Amino acid sequence: MPNKNPSTACDNGRSPRRLQSKGHSTMSTDILNTEPLSADNPGRHAASSSLPTPGTTSNPPPESSSSTRQSLSGSLGVGAIVFMVVAAAAPLTVIGGGAPVGILLGNGAGFPSTYIVAGIALALFSVGLSAMARFVPKAGAFFAYIGRGLNPTWGLGAAMLALVSYTAIQVSVYCLIGLQISVALEAFSISLPWWAYSLMVLALTAFLGYRHIDMSSKVLGVLLIAEIAVILVLSLAIFATGGASGIHIAQSFSPQAFVSGSPGVAFMFGIASFIGFESTAIYRSEAKNPDRTIPRATYIACAFASVLYVFASWALVTAWGPDSVVEVAGSTLEAGNMLQLTGERYIGSWYAVVISVLLITSLFACILSFHNVLARYMHAMGSSKALPAFLAHTHRKHHSPARASLAQSATALLALGIIVLSALDPYAQGFTWFSGVATAGFVTLMLLTCAAVIAFFAKNRDLEAGIWQTRVAPGLGGIILAVFLMMIVVNFPLLVGDSDAAGNPKAGALTYGLLGLLLVFFLAGVAQAIILRLRRPQSYEELTDGLAG
Repeated sequence: MPNKNPSTACDNGRSPRRLQSKGHSTMSTDILNTEPLSADNPGRHAASSSLPTPGTTSNPPPESSSSTRQSLSGSLGVGAIVFMVVAAAAPLTVIGGGAPVGILLGNGAGFPSTYIVAGIALALFSVGLSAMARFVPKAGAFFAYIGRGLNPTWGLGAAMLALVSYTAIQVSVYCLIGLQISVALEAFSISLPWWAYSLMVLALTAFLGYRHIDMSSKVLGVLLIAEIAVILVLSLAIFATGGASGIHIAQSFSPQAFVSGSPGVAFMFGIASFIGFESTAIYRSEAKNPDRTIPRATYIACAFASVLYVFASWALVTAWGPDSVVEVAGSTLEAGNMLQLTGERYIGSWYAVVISVLLITSLFACILSFHNVLARYMHAMGSSKALPAFLAHTHRKHHSPARASLAQSATALLALGIIVLSALDPYAQGFTWFSGVATAGFVTLMLLTCAAVIAFFAKNRDLEAGIWQTRVAPGLGGIILAVFLMMIVVNFPLLVGDSDAAGNPKAGALTYGLLGLLLVFFLAGVAQAIILRLRRPQSYEELTDGLAG
């Protein structure tokens, strides 16, 4: 889910221009271009607009307009983008929220090996993604790549699938943060329902996203470092003491350990831990030297997260022992405090408090990140006319994708409201179910992207790219992802509790309903593109041009 806000980054001191606006902080690495389309540049696409020199008055905007259609630009370096992506992954949230469920419902003590397999699959996927990013200079990520590699119809279907998938993971984190705040404040005799805190966080996120108020990069940088440090210190303390019953390698990393239990469910939470890492491509228009910056940031973020997750989840298994870790994960499911209890056991009660505080800040930063990623997705889709064009406008004063941000906030509120009115448990159902939905959508998008990479380079054989990047890596990655997608779908009834009369996991209304959301949104995008092509060919061609960059 550290500034998980994708619109912020550490200042590298070499940004050629800065915007400073009273009433909010604007960082030099996240500058929004503000040149509108005008009579002087009637055919100019928003993606190619540039910022006039501060202080000039050329092409002044109408005073009555509060927003203008514009593109996002900046000079983000590798470190800044890796910072945002790792922050979005929210390592403490992964180990404290996702890993216990993966252990409980997945493959138990073998869960750490899931991160290795997931990391390999994502690394292969990243090779093709990075190769194609050189020739598709758009910030729409899946939307742009699938549309260009296959066709705009598939691209628009993928865009709608991405929107519902990212919304699902964001809403799942809203559920978890509400629970964590509720549990933390009960110690001070403050008792409110979990969803009240979730709504407060949603309101704050909406405010920050609309006004483009960025939390201090120094503060958030310290929090991210503290988040990782807390994980590493606890892990080292566990291994230093030998854990509950010694350090066991085979019981966590053997092939037998990986396939034990329900590896499909384990993979859901393994791959869910990386959701957002591909958002490096979304920052293409804001990156410095994107042809080098984006691939490097993608590889580094994937490798760093993989190693950290494997090490920390193995420590969690070692802390309670391979034979007892599933039982502990089950007993702490309602409160969602397995990591805090681990910290209390191996370091002290004060450490559990530190974990709780940082877990809440981690979750909030994660939510803020996905909010901004979704806003950028909608901004890019609005620019390409895949969504209403008004979403492509940015606020003239706050320099934010304000309309897309408001639309995203309304969507999150609707989804959270459905969860609350359905009286779902925030962790066992809200967080768990919607994380599973998001993962199924995310894997589908990556699989389509692998196919798009292969198709794109097959149609453009004159482009300078090696066979490893254009065929072998995306082909292998696609095969692995297809296998895991099948495992996810087959094991989804176990995740949501669907069963037959005998109590055996079997797909029912809940499974079909949740996975059906993904299919419905995908088909809605496909249908929209087909109708657009039939009824308004010119608009369809513009959509094609937008996807093609």
